[in-house]
Amino acid sequence: MRLDLEPTGLAVLTIDAGPLNLYTLELHADFDAALDRLGDARALLIRAEGKIVSGGVDVSLFAAQETPGQAKELFDRMLALPDRIAALEIPTVFAAHGLCLTWAFEVAVACDLILAAERASFGLVEKVVGLTPAMGGTQRLAARAGVGRAAEFVMTGDRYPAAELERWGVVNRVLPDAGFDEAARSFAASLAEGPTRAHVATKKVLSHFANGGVAEANAAITSIAADLYRTEDLRNAVRSFLEEGPGKATFTGR
Repeated sequence: MRLDLEPTGLAVLTIDAGPLNLYTLELHADFDAALDRLGDARALLIRAEGKIVSGGVDVSLFAAQETPGQAKELFDRMLALPDRIAALEIPTVFAAHGLCLTWAFEVAVACDLILAAERASFGLVEKVVGLTPAMGGTQRLAARAGVGRAAEFVMTGDRYPAAELERWGVVNRVLPDAGFDEAARSFAASLAEGPTRAHVATKKVLSHFANGGVAEANAAITSIAADLYRTEDLRNAVRSFLEEGPGKATFTGR
């Protein structure tokens, strides 16, 4: 696992446990350690090295669980990773350049935005070992695409191309294979350079919507928006708009 902080304020976290980038408890620990080092990053891009994003979970982990109690302890540990990513108070982007199975897909749908190369494909294939996804992928997929789509995705265990998941509203953008990594970095960097405090406010509003629909989001939105008046970015951007016109403001994340 590698974490690089770019001058734009973008943190780039690279999964690099080739050749298959399988989930192990060691990889999870490395992931947590990388997230601990985010510091003042203003956005996070999660990507992977190698031919594929991930081939899934090291199945020996499942074989080692002898009781439901032991399995629940493992699954609670696994679920904590996408939950932690979803709770980050910065914009998060997942970039999938190839095959993206099980835990990596569950991390992807915990991010705010998903970018995929044309050749990328996705799947929750836990059915092959008689299991259901335990890292939040089913419910987060349902939140994006609906219950019926989530049931199909998990129960069939099929691999779905990036273009189809874009049609479902799961993948935000499908980008050409050529230059995909550069394009994903540029996209994420544009978020890092933007009004990141406002982006976090947007995440909070959407969280309220996910929990209680439009009514709960409406109850929270005015306070969330008003709190942005505590930021330098809003005041400076309003002044810039009035003095110089739209699109001239720069943002610092403060």
